[in-house]
Parts: sequence; structure tokens; C-alpha cells
Amino acid sequence: MRAGRKEIQRERMWRYFVDATVDVIEKEGIENVTIRKVADLAGYTSSTVYNYFQELSHLVFFAAMRFTKNYIDDLPRYIDKGSNTIEKWLYTWECFCKHSFDKPEIYAVIFVNNLGSVPEDLLEHYYKTYRSDLIGLPEPIQSIILEHAFSRRSALYVQQAVDEGLIEGKDVAFISETTMLIWQGMLTTVLNQRRNVTTKEAARQTLDYVYESVMKVIPTDKRKEINVQFK
Repeated sequence: MRAGRKEIQRERMWRYFVDATVDVIEKEGIENVTIRKVADLAGYTSSTVYNYFQELSHLVFFAAMRFTKNYIDDLPRYIDKGSNTIEKWLYTWECFCKHSFDKPEIYAVIFVNNLGSVPEDLLEHYYKTYRSDLIGLPEPIQSIILEHAFSRRSALYVQQAVDEGLIEGKDVAFISETTMLIWQGMLTTVLNQRRNVTTKEAARQTLDYVYESVMKVIPTDKRKEINVQFK
């Protein structure tokens, strides 16, 4: 019983520091988060924060995840627009581009930056704590959300298109990796201000490149089955 109380207390403190980090991000931006600011806002010492988080990047990762709820809530609606796996997958990309380029710093922390740890372990910890974020989501969508690595996430989903005859098995890994690299490259370009494009333009360009890359590996006689209308 005592061990159970300790675990509850630890989770409560963990949430408390994550919420404080979210406050710092909202007020000052994710690039200005420090352990001292989080500790001061929470009313504890910096050393206390380190009792719950190995390093700052982990704390920022967990806080950044709180800003992805709109994406998660939107995802089922986008997937429902597709009539086959490839269409559904392309619409998930539309949803992801919309939200990730709206908050590029947030999504870079989650999917690009070095976390000094295994991202899947952090993600598992996050969703164990914030279970409510997954309530109501269909099982296939939960598997997408819970897979941190973009290429594996895509491969898991696109594999179904092989059974539908829309893509060959040998192309699954290729297209999963290629589309992920397209997104990472454009996001990094936007963050480093290497091109004079708005985030909306960057999102659309990324989506266009993803679409063209996917269509190249679909057999010519099957391409007419892919009909997507991006907004």
C-alpha cells in the first residue's frame, strides 16, 4: 500500500512539472525553457525537478506532447476521408503537415531533436500517464499514435496497401523512409529560415512532395484508384 502511495505521489509530481513546463512554453516559447524556470514556477528547487527527469530534453518532450492533442483529435476525421489505405495514409499526412508546420518547434522536439534516450520509452511513459488522450480512438489509430518513429509508423500502416494490391511489399520501407525524410527536411528548413516560405506554404509543398513520391511506387494501372482532395 505504501509503495502504491509513493507511485501516485511520484506521478502527481511528474504531471506538476510537465504542466509548469507547458506554462513556460506558452508564455516564453519552447526554446526558452530551462530547469530553473520550471522549478521556480512550480515552487521547487532545480534538484527536485531532476529527481523526476533525467535531463531537460525529456521534460520538454513531455510538455511538447501536450500540444499535439489537436492533431490527435483531428486524425480520425482525416482518415475517414479515404476509401483505401493509400488514400487514408495520404490524408493522415495532410493532417500531420497541417499541425506540425503550425507548431514546428513543438514537433521538432518530438520527432527530430536528440532526446538522449529511447523515444519509444518516453512515449510509452507519456501515454501511461495521459491515458485519456487515447480514449475513443480506434485501435488502428492508437497504433499510429503510439509508434514514435515515423518510418515504422508509416510502414505499419502502409503494409495494408500491399494486401489491397496498391503497392508492392518491396516499396513499403522505401516510401516510408522517403516521406519521413521529406518532412524532416522541410521542417528543418523552416526552423532554420533557409527558404522564404510561410509555414502554410511549407506544409503544402511537403504534402505535394509526399503525394508525388507515393504515386511513383503505385502501379500505373492502380493510380486511378487514388483520389485525394487536399484542402
